[in-house]
Amino acid sequence: MSVVRLFSPGEPVAVLCLGAHADDLEIGAGGTILTWIASRALLDVHWCVASASGARREEAQASAQAFLAGAANATTALGSFTDAYLPYDGGEVKRWVEAQKPRMRPDIVLTHWSGDAHQDHRLISELAWNVFRDSLILEYEIPKWDGDLGRPNVYQPIEETILARKIALLDQHFASQRTKDWFDPEIFRGLARLRGLECRARFAEAFHVRKLVLG
Repeated sequence: MSVVRLFSPGEPVAVLCLGAHADDLEIGAGGTILTWIASRALLDVHWCVASASGARREEAQASAQAFLAGAANATTALGSFTDAYLPYDGGEVKRWVEAQKPRMRPDIVLTHWSGDAHQDHRLISELAWNVFRDSLILEYEIPKWDGDLGRPNVYQPIEETILARKIALLDQHFASQRTKDWFDPEIFRGLARLRGLECRARFAEAFHVRKLVLG
């Protein structure tokens, strides 16, 4: 197993975060974002959630502010597309994703795994590859009832204190999800422990990478 450093000290890095729903980014890559922000002073983050309406919009905005606190520069874009209907609004969703391009030319894009069982997640992943094909795209995973977890090939070790903060922020900001059987601290911690085992760390988040250019 090789360890590759994505960043050089003092080098500004632009990160685009794409999620279908409020809480997707936090569950799939929240520990990674917190780790990067804690270790870098020049992280520029644009946080985009396609389906965030009503109370879910307020949750998404507050959570983004909490997770991105400490970033050198952080902006958000919240769409109002209907949960579970993104593929049927595909043209409008693509225009919304395209509209994020003027904000930055991302070095890294965090988005859903292309093999995710949720149709909204798959569409956002497809559009990320369509619109931001020149960036390094890391596809995160979301545990769910469908049992669709795959075999990721890139890992970000995270400290136990970072994992605890991620879980605490999820619980704090997503009251609408607390009754869901998948929204469980034990699930989040258990998956992080499993991915940590796979990369010889205590805890980690894992990603799928389809294409990587060595420079």
